[in-house]
Amino acid sequence: MRVVIIGGVAAGMSAAAKLKRMQPEYEVVVYEKTDVVSFGACGLPYFVGGFFDEPNSMIARSPEKFRETGIDLNIFSEVVKIDTDNKKLTVKNLQTNEVFEDSYDKLMVATGASSIIPPIKNVNLANVSTLKSMEDGIKVKELINRDENKKVVVIGAGFIGLEVVEAAKQLNKEVTIFQLEGRILNQVFDKEITSVLEEEIRKHEVDLRLEEVVLELVGETKVKKVVTNKGEVEADMVIIATGVRPNTTFLKDTAIEMLPNGAIIVDKFGKTSMEDIYAAGDCATIKNIVSGQDTYVPLATGANKLGRIVGENLAGGSNSFQGSLGSSCIKVMDMEAAATGLTEKQAEKLGLDFKVKFISDFNQTNYYPGRDKIYVKLVYDAKTKVILGGQVAGYKDSVQRTNVIAAAIFGKMTTSQLGMLDLCYAPPFARTWDVLNVAGNVCK
Repeated sequence: MRVVIIGGVAAGMSAAAKLKRMQPEYEVVVYEKTDVVSFGACGLPYFVGGFFDEPNSMIARSPEKFRETGIDLNIFSEVVKIDTDNKKLTVKNLQTNEVFEDSYDKLMVATGASSIIPPIKNVNLANVSTLKSMEDGIKVKELINRDENKKVVVIGAGFIGLEVVEAAKQLNKEVTIFQLEGRILNQVFDKEITSVLEEEIRKHEVDLRLEEVVLELVGETKVKKVVTNKGEVEADMVIIATGVRPNTTFLKDTAIEMLPNGAIIVDKFGKTSMEDIYAAGDCATIKNIVSGQDTYVPLATGANKLGRIVGENLAGGSNSFQGSLGSSCIKVMDMEAAATGLTEKQAEKLGLDFKVKFISDFNQTNYYPGRDKIYVKLVYDAKTKVILGGQVAGYKDSVQRTNVIAAAIFGKMTTSQLGMLDLCYAPPFARTWDVLNVAGNVCK
């Protein structure tokens, strides 16, 4: 059995490693177009900000380690075309430009995603970069550490953009961030939570510009100024963080079913619409547990889990992925925030009969140092009171409380059950009635 895996970052190498352990006699071939495999891009903003300085810390295993297990790992090798009828691949060696053909019995697509570059004039000026690859990270870290690069502009207020803001402030830079929409993180959090986070950003002397469109970058060779629909801002460097798009254009001549954005639609086994072809990671969909819909949620957690399951199924198994809640979290300056399940906006779009409750409380007792405000929002079924989604923001333990909500959603708990859930209590960690208990009890 010859299994070819296209892409060697998260999902691809999870699948390859699992498959080779289960079926050592299988031929397992991986084609990766860079020389970096098993790479955790989530660490890039913190690498840039000097929270750590060894780039290889973001790599779980080297190519050599994978090859020692018998995996035929080919770097600088890009698959440019698939012939699904004849189970053939066209591969280009990016170092020699040689193009050759390969074949497969089973195939996995794990090509990840690439940064979206908005239609901004002069975007190719020097000192302008995205932050998606190891190469990007090394480039941005070098730029941001130059003394002359004092004014940093970030385009896009999603996860990466906001983490870059913190990195730049850590290095005492002047930071301006532009967001096309009226609020930050608007795909992940509802307005009550984003308002709290926006206040935190501004409190740290970050110039947050909402509903402002970047039109042009100005400079002779390197960027000097950013022009928007509302004015202009001086810039020594610009980081573009306006989202990602699945790397699936090479599949355009196949019959593989995809979402409009190019994400490959897969079932609970990781199978695509084509026989013997699987997919996982940032190039593929993932099933939402609450809505039952195929969603595009490019997160490392889902990529690694579905990648592992695909590896088991390529080895002859029939294991299914239980689905995702899209659970995600972020540190925004001194605050942390997380979301799981459905937001109010998503529940509304699905036409569900639901209610919401937003509360502010405290994370712990007042007599132990470290008490701060904490904010919780619950989305729940109007009739059954089953929890559909939750969001938490605060200065301490907000993310871990969101993990409790994730477990509650998975267990189909009601708000009243959450209200009486036996959660840990000690003065340094919570109040007798934890904020989650309080939130559950006020949902009527």
